[in-house]
Amino acid sequence: MRLALFQPDIPQNLGAALRLGACLGVPVDVIEPCGFPLSDRAARRAALDYAQMAEVVRHPSWTRFIDAPERAGGRLLLFTTQGAEPFHNFHYRPDDVLLFGRESAGVPPEVHAGADARLYIPLVAGARSLNVVNAAAMALGEALRQTGGFR
Repeated sequence: MRLALFQPDIPQNLGAALRLGACLGVPVDVIEPCGFPLSDRAARRAALDYAQMAEVVRHPSWTRFIDAPERAGGRLLLFTTQGAEPFHNFHYRPDDVLLFGRESAGVPPEVHAGADARLYIPLVAGARSLNVVNAAAMALGEALRQTGGFR
């Protein structure tokens, strides 16, 4: 199981995602370019001392991420408000990669096209979206529960 962030633009969210990955033992893929310097102080502050525990792989582009050895064999699951299936009805596998888009813009069409599945988190009427790390925590929790991935 892996958590991937497509071109994150809020350093505090990246820091929180690193902390999430570190605490749950899930590697985090960061697909650049980011909307801030990746060594940004706010990201380190949000991750606290968990940044050293996190397994982070940086990818300079979408293409390099797709071709990365870490991706070999796993399905790419895109979490999007335009998803086709609710995340809690999906059957996860231990080698899945859970992909989340930019906070400001989601992902471009080529990323949508590259996903093996497009999932969404059902929200109440009138709500647009969750914070990306809140959504990642919900999705990762369900995926780890289904696959026996909690330590």
